[in-house]
Amino acid sequence: MGKYFGTDGIRGYANASLDVNRAFLVGQYLGYHFNKIHPNCKILVGKDTRLSSDMFENAIAAGATSTGANVYLLSTCPTPCVAYLVKNEDFVCGIMISASHNPYYDNGIKVFSHDGVKISAQLEDQIEKYIDQVTSIELASGDKIGRVYNYESGLTTYLDYIGSQFDFKLDKFKIAVDCANGSSVTTAEKLLKKMGAVCTIINDQPDGLNINTNCGSTHPQGLQQLVKSSDYDLGLAFDGDADRLIVVDANGDLVDGDYILYICGKYLSVNNRLNKNTIVTTVMANLGLFKSLDALNIDTDITGVGDKYVYESMVKNDYILGGEQSGHIIFKQHATTGDGLLTALKLLEVMYYENKSIVELSKDLKIFPQLLINTVVKDKEFILNNEEIVSEVKKIEVELGNNGRILVRPSGTEMLIRVMVEAESDELCSKYTKRVVDIIERIN
Repeated sequence: MGKYFGTDGIRGYANASLDVNRAFLVGQYLGYHFNKIHPNCKILVGKDTRLSSDMFENAIAAGATSTGANVYLLSTCPTPCVAYLVKNEDFVCGIMISASHNPYYDNGIKVFSHDGVKISAQLEDQIEKYIDQVTSIELASGDKIGRVYNYESGLTTYLDYIGSQFDFKLDKFKIAVDCANGSSVTTAEKLLKKMGAVCTIINDQPDGLNINTNCGSTHPQGLQQLVKSSDYDLGLAFDGDADRLIVVDANGDLVDGDYILYICGKYLSVNNRLNKNTIVTTVMANLGLFKSLDALNIDTDITGVGDKYVYESMVKNDYILGGEQSGHIIFKQHATTGDGLLTALKLLEVMYYENKSIVELSKDLKIFPQLLINTVVKDKEFILNNEEIVSEVKKIEVELGNNGRILVRPSGTEMLIRVMVEAESDELCSKYTKRVVDIIERIN
């Protein structure tokens, strides 16, 4: 990770750790960088529904046009919409303004290359140096200054593409949808109903302040209650920028990314469509997923946390399915990044052709109890390298043996250390997690 760029772009408290000046400079350097290579280049900009997104959209557009780039504004859209359009149309890069699942007062800047993936570490480093004014650039003048265009029609192009990937109707399904008052308000209901589904939509009235507030993939309790209250086939909970999905089964129980990978991976494998019979996932995946896939003779490739690392492995090794427990699922034949709506339709595809419920499709997946505690720290590297903590983690690893594991890692976007334990019981998870967290809090 760089000085400003984390695992998912630049993120921070709006107008504090991430202000309009920084957004302006990011736009300015990207316009300069790409306009040198492609004069009159086109940069795509999308945003989620949080209050500060308009502000950052204007700042980025002003910066990019000041160096000669032309900016096309998608307005409110999912992150995967930006990734798809920048790859399949003549944009040199795409920028998504979003802090994903974070509260409304945070925001972020995600930058995609023309290949539809996060930009290189080298380009991130160049942007950071420009932010710190280590380097300088030449501004456009006269008729070389760029223009800003409305490009909301790009959303229709994206939705038409997603819909074209499926040849079945959803009229047999009754679905509850939680839009998290975020980006999916522009896409989910429109496509699901077009494909024939009977839908009940909740949390689809964004006001700039309510994105992810007690709703969506990080707070699915309301959706669970709704699904249990009637005869829904499933519930779909998106996050703020709609690049990930958490599902609720007909019983009201949560179905996270591990379940989705298991269900879709098994279906693809049985139908000889899982290339190299391998699924890519991260170190945060549940131990039960690994054991259940192993029982099906499906291999796993394990990466660091972050969808960019999952996708890198998929490209390098030609795997077609990968994702994270958090609900970022990548279907490489269709997309370059996690896409909550695409994931929902892929899951519905399995349900449709197998004629089974989510409960039936996942009955052989035995998930280990897991506890994750996030602890605020002043210095992540100091905590991770502390001898007392390293020693305690090693002791716990020995005690858990093959029936559990512990993982201590830094957040890629916040000043947090994440302590995760999987074990055979909730009591053991609590016991071992507490041992490490107590040390972190004492020395922090």
